[in-house]
Amino acid sequence: MERANGHWAERIGVVALVSVLLGGAAYGWAELRALLSGVTASTALDGQARPGGDTNILVMGLDSRLDERGEPLPAELYEQLHAGDQHVGGYNTDVLMLLHVPADGGHPTVISIPRDDYTELAGCPDGVCQGKIKEAYGYAFAAEAKRLAAQGVTEKAAREQRSRDAGRAAEVATVRQFLGGVAVDHFVEVTLVAFYQLAQVVQPITVCLSEPAHDSYSGADFPSGQQRISAEQALAFVRQRRDSRHEFTDLDRERRQQAFLVSLAHQLKEGRVFGDPGKLGQLVSAARENVAIDSGLDLNALARQAESFAGGDLTLASLPVERFEKDAKGEDVNIVDPVKIRAAAARLLGRTVPPPPAATAGPAVDVVNASGREGAAARVLKTLPSRGYRAGRTSNARHTHRTVVRYGRGDSASAAKLVAALGGGYGVGYDGALAAGELKLVLGADFREKADQVDPVPVAPVSPADELSGGGVPCVR
Repeated sequence: MERANGHWAERIGVVALVSVLLGGAAYGWAELRALLSGVTASTALDGQARPGGDTNILVMGLDSRLDERGEPLPAELYEQLHAGDQHVGGYNTDVLMLLHVPADGGHPTVISIPRDDYTELAGCPDGVCQGKIKEAYGYAFAAEAKRLAAQGVTEKAAREQRSRDAGRAAEVATVRQFLGGVAVDHFVEVTLVAFYQLAQVVQPITVCLSEPAHDSYSGADFPSGQQRISAEQALAFVRQRRDSRHEFTDLDRERRQQAFLVSLAHQLKEGRVFGDPGKLGQLVSAARENVAIDSGLDLNALARQAESFAGGDLTLASLPVERFEKDAKGEDVNIVDPVKIRAAAARLLGRTVPPPPAATAGPAVDVVNASGREGAAARVLKTLPSRGYRAGRTSNARHTHRTVVRYGRGDSASAAKLVAALGGGYGVGYDGALAAGELKLVLGADFREKADQVDPVPVAPVSPADELSGGGVPCVR
C-alpha cells in the first residue's frame, strides 16, 4: 500500500522544470547558464548519448524529502508541504516520464510510465530481478550505499552522489529495457520540494475539472469547471489518489498530472515568466538545490530543438495497463503486456515495433508445493516460460518453511539464477537424483508470490494508451 505521507506532486514538477530550461532562451542563455552553474551534474550516463538526431530525456522524481546532497530541507518547507519530514520517503522514482524531442523541430512528446508497472529490473539491482519499475533506483542505491560503507567511504556528499549515480544508471537501464530498447540520451532528476517551489513562483494556475473532486486524504476539494488554484491547492490537485464519489485509479492520477503540466506550460507562457529575470531566478535557485542532470546535457542544443515546448505544443501520452492487482505483500501493482508497451512506445516515438524476445530453452523446472497454499505450484509453473525456463511437472509435499531450488551435476549456476529470478533470498541444494538440465523448485511457507502469480483483484476496465494535446487548459476528471 502507499505510504501515508507519499504523494505524486513531484511528477509534474520535474517536467515543468525541464520546460523552464527549454524556455530559457527568452531570458538569455549566457545569463541562464551562469545561474545553472550550481546544478548537480552526474556522470551516470557518460558516453551513452547519441550524436545528433532526436533526443530522449528521462525525467525522474524521487520520493525523497532530502535535497540533492542528501541533506534535510528547511523546517518551514516541511510545514508548508504537509508531506512528512526527512524521515519519510525514499529513493523510488515516483516520477517516470520520457521526453522525446524530434531533431526536425517537430512537437515534443512526453510518455508517462506509471510508477507501479510490474516488470523485469535490469541487472537485478541488489539481487532483485522483478518489481515495480520505480524500485530499480532504490534497490541500486541501497546496494551501492552498502558497498561504499564496507569500503569505509564516510564523506556524506560523495557517498550520496555515488549511490544516486548507481540508482540513476539502474533506472535508465530498466526504462530502456521496458520500452523495448529505446535510447535514453539524458536525464533530469528532482526531489519533492521542486514542485512546490515552482508552483509558488507561477501561482495562481488555471486548471479544469469535468466533475467535482473531494478527497479528505490529500485535501483535494474542487468544484467542476475551470478555476485558478494556489501552490498549496496544486499539491492537493496532483496528489489526489482517491475520491469519495467514484473510483480513482493510478491512470486517473496520471491524467490529472498531465493536464496540470499542460496548464502550467500555458501559465509559464502567458505569465511571461521566462522574460522576468526575478521569477526565472527563483526557479533556477530551486533547481540548484533539488535537481540533477547528466553531465552531457547541452541546454543550448536542446533549446534550439524544442523552442515550442514551453508554448504548450506537446503531446502527453499514457502507456497501457492491463489490470490492477495486489501483490503478495498487499501492495498495489499494475500488470502490463510487454508487447503492447513496446508497440505503444514505438508508435509514439516513430520507431519500428521491435519483435518480442526469442524464447530460450533453459533448464526444465519441476515445482513442488510445500507452502501450504493451494495452487501455488501451478501458479508459479505458469510463469516459468516467460523467465526462460521449461515448465516441468507439479506435485505436493509435506509442509516446510524454507524454499529451496535443488539441482543436479553441473547446474549450480542455473539454480542460483532461478533464485535471483524469483526475487532472491532462497536456498539452493544439490540433488544427485536430478539429471543435467533439470531443476526442482520446492515452495516453502517463506515463498513470496509475485504479482503475476496471484489471482487478480476485480477492477474497472482500463483504457488503452491515449494522448493529451498540449494546447490550452484541458478538462480532466
